Amino acid sequence: MRSVTLMSRAVFKTMRGRPLESFMNLGEALRYATCTDPGVVRLHNEDSIAADPAMGLVVLADGMGGHNAGEVASGIATTIITTQLEGLLPHLDVAQFDDCALRARLRELLLEQVHHANVSIFQTAQNDSAFSGMGTTLVSALFCDNAVVVVHVGDSRMYRLRDGELECLTRDHSLLQEQVDAGLISPEQARVSVHRNLVTRALGVHPIVEPELADFEVRVGDIYLFCSDGLNDMVPDEDIALTLNALGGNLQSAADQLVHLANDNGGRDNISVVLVRVDREYGVSRSILARLKSRLG
Repeated sequence: MRSVTLMSRAVFKTMRGRPLESFMNLGEALRYATCTDPGVVRLHNEDSIAADPAMGLVVLADGMGGHNAGEVASGIATTIITTQLEGLLPHLDVAQFDDCALRARLRELLLEQVHHANVSIFQTAQNDSAFSGMGTTLVSALFCDNAVVVVHVGDSRMYRLRDGELECLTRDHSLLQEQVDAGLISPEQARVSVHRNLVTRALGVHPIVEPELADFEVRVGDIYLFCSDGLNDMVPDEDIALTLNALGGNLQSAADQLVHLANDNGGRDNISVVLVRVDREYGVSRSILARLKSRLG
């Protein structure tokens, strides 16, 4: 994936959470599909993904480091974030928040877990020379109240397909993205650059990390794609859009086909895909107090 060759087995985790009475049960509103593959060139898969439809949670991490270190870093990130949120979200009484306050609280919860994961990865690397220099990119999201809150670090991405149009909703933390933003190179030149895998932010590399947070309104019919750079480096956005438009009715087929396309185009890196389709609205039934707060601003 990066300038360091990664060699270890794949880490894939799918959580089967029970319905969350005090949070929400989104299992009927959101349809999920996942696929992860080592690719054609790499012998092992350093990506780690976790998905819980009932909780509306997605975590995707793309590890980097020598030997097994990338796998360790991405595994720590997914484990800490999912485990912590599994413990915290059932105690979050969403009906007591207005929509703005709820999104703010979810951003706080995601950010806290990302910082915990960063510290854990960094300390593990400091305490064991075998893991020195390891790190991981990350994209993670919580779907709640007809919205999605997303946090990302590095070049793992979240896309949205809406009304047939594909849009990348995250901005890579990478050297190439900085060069594109500065007008030094074009997006087309960036796609073929030998420096396209140099990230400027990653979990675990430094004791403090600066994640990027955002939230978006969702619509019924939206499809959200979370992926490691092994997909978008190999498959142009136009082909990703064609695949999702053609196979969006069968998410697992769409996820499998995206990975297949990446491998057909060279499969130079590990490839991980999480797809989420919004099948129905999932707004919160709010308390009278929360509705009053919302109206009063």
